[in-house]
Amino acid sequence: MASNINPTNIDTTYPVAGQDNDSQGFRDNFTNIKNNFTEAEREIDDLQANVILKGEIGGESVDNDFAGTVVSGAQIKDFSETVVAIGTTSGNIALDHSQAHYFTATTNGIVSAVFSNLPPAGEKGRIQLELTISDVAHTLTLPSQVGKGIEGIQGLVENVAGDVITFAEAGDYLFEFTTVDGGTTIHIEDKSRPKNNVSAEDVADAGAISLTSAASYFTTTGSETATLAAGTPGQVKTLVMAGDGGDMVVTVDNAGWKATGNGTITFNDIGDACTLQYINNKWYATGVFNTNFA
Repeated sequence: MASNINPTNIDTTYPVAGQDNDSQGFRDNFTNIKNNFTEAEREIDDLQANVILKGEIGGESVDNDFAGTVVSGAQIKDFSETVVAIGTTSGNIALDHSQAHYFTATTNGIVSAVFSNLPPAGEKGRIQLELTISDVAHTLTLPSQVGKGIEGIQGLVENVAGDVITFAEAGDYLFEFTTVDGGTTIHIEDKSRPKNNVSAEDVADAGAISLTSAASYFTTTGSETATLAAGTPGQVKTLVMAGDGGDMVVTVDNAGWKATGNGTITFNDIGDACTLQYINNKWYATGVFNTNFA
């Protein structure tokens, strides 16, 4: 930026000593000096309003707000992000993108994530929420815009009004939310726990059925047994008889077809199958083919 301050329009040889000097010369110099001061003030004001400052100028606090200006070709070193500590709370958790990209909160009841001031479409917005769950009765409700990345999120129960994440145990959890369309659709990632594995496992005789695999199958060589432990709220599990060398009897913790306690599922033939879902702290059969429940 070229400056409009013109030091050459001031006659430094005027007035001339020892002679009568025309007063117009004084007026011209004073006018040019005043104009240069005026221009200097304007340029300094522009600089203070628009340049990056390391500290206070004239006792005024620094606010390096880029207001959406593109910064390119920069090498960043020793960079940090603002953290907003919400504290212990229930109800709505306000996640304001203009305040920070990282928020912390501790639950004392059911909580819901509420997003605001996300960047416009075509720009990426990112918010991380570190959530301390103090009681497994506390859940996290997501707004309906969170519709990407939800497949396999542990404890997630889909709901038209907004999906709900339940927690099998108290502790610290970290979620990241991103959007590139102004918040119309938001992607979620659980940074604390791996997604439920959609691969299938072959269960060994007397084995414990995996809770991280969506499906498990049995290839028996005789009468065999297996166990299925308590799941996480909303978890879905499919069991299939893939090879029949004898019956497979699965003992299920918290069986939904029993008033209390455990139950059993017996698989007799190839193709016998069932789908279970863990609801209200019990495994319930949501789909059955030729299996016996007791």
